[in-house]
Amino acid sequence: MNGYLVFAVVFWIASWFVNEWLVRQKFANAAVDRAARLVVPLLFGVTLLVIWECVVRGFQIPQILLPAPSAIWAKLISSIPTLAADFRQTFLKAVITGFVLGSGLGFVVAVLIDRSPFLQKGLLPIGNFVSALPIVGVAPIMVMWFGFDWQSKVAVVVIMTFFPMLVNTVQGLAAASHMERDLMRTYAASWWQTLVKLRLPAAAPFIFNALKINSTLALIGAIVAEFFGTPIVGMGFRISTEVGRANIDMVWAEIAVAALAGSAFYGAVALVERAVTFWHPSVRGGRA
Repeated sequence: MNGYLVFAVVFWIASWFVNEWLVRQKFANAAVDRAARLVVPLLFGVTLLVIWECVVRGFQIPQILLPAPSAIWAKLISSIPTLAADFRQTFLKAVITGFVLGSGLGFVVAVLIDRSPFLQKGLLPIGNFVSALPIVGVAPIMVMWFGFDWQSKVAVVVIMTFFPMLVNTVQGLAAASHMERDLMRTYAASWWQTLVKLRLPAAAPFIFNALKINSTLALIGAIVAEFFGTPIVGMGFRISTEVGRANIDMVWAEIAVAALAGSAFYGAVALVERAVTFWHPSVRGGRA
């Protein structure tokens, strides 16, 4: 066993004990306690990167199969202009636009469906069918309809995010109990007042669950859609092109940017959820 592998084992054991100690501590200072909770996943992630680096170097794995994190980092730093252009094309244009349109349309249609049992019976099964369509079949069609630029990727993202929002919102609007609805009727509340003051707050956890799901689906959909036609820019275009050139470190650099962007997007939605649904037992329990 060479020195890299020995270091990996020692680092893993040391980080394991540190994390085990941290998760059992209850610090009196709230800020210190929150910082300790952040250190646990951060240390775990650093440990995985160290082990990855040591395994690649220790077993001398060819870079074309698996580059080391240090090589990926070096490529990322040296390719910032290219990565930034790909990020703007894929994430800022296709992902954000498609996420807003798909989730917004899904929410509006869910409210309309709630008013019409006929639509609820007829549209939801169609929605489940369309949501099961493979993206590799939908993406080429959207490229043919909307062209090679980011608009076709927006169309793919809208399709992928529309139905999760639709289904979750419909389920959420039905979450309010009959007793609560009867109480609103005794107050002579209109349908709109009942929707705003009772049913939408009750549906908020369902809606945010759909938003969190869509935050990852949107990025996946946009990247995969770029495999089927795009200008010479974009995360999906870069990944498919650099794989053909055997520039695997650049592929991993794009993957790293996509992972960071997706995680930040998901985290932002989760933070908004905590602020909006502070009354929900799951949020109150997490703060306790």
